[in-house]
Amino acid sequence: MKEDMSPTEIQLYEYLRKAGEVPTSNIPRRLMGALPSLIRKGLVEVYKKQTILWSAKKTKFVRVKMLEATVK
Repeated sequence: MKEDMSPTEIQLYEYLRKAGEVPTSNIPRRLMGALPSLIRKGLVEVYKKQTILWSAKKTKFVRVKMLEATVK
């Protein structure tokens, strides 16, 4: 799977894999451009989660969808 990924996509995938779930606002700017292609490839998923209990506002989070063993 890593053969058809750009170096930026690989860096972002490894960053997300190590971090677990990350708010989209915390992804480094230099890696943010690779996020749409990872979503299209089905490697990561974006979802909304309520972070403050008394607020109705939700924050977008990103996490790795596939297991590490299937990507090698």
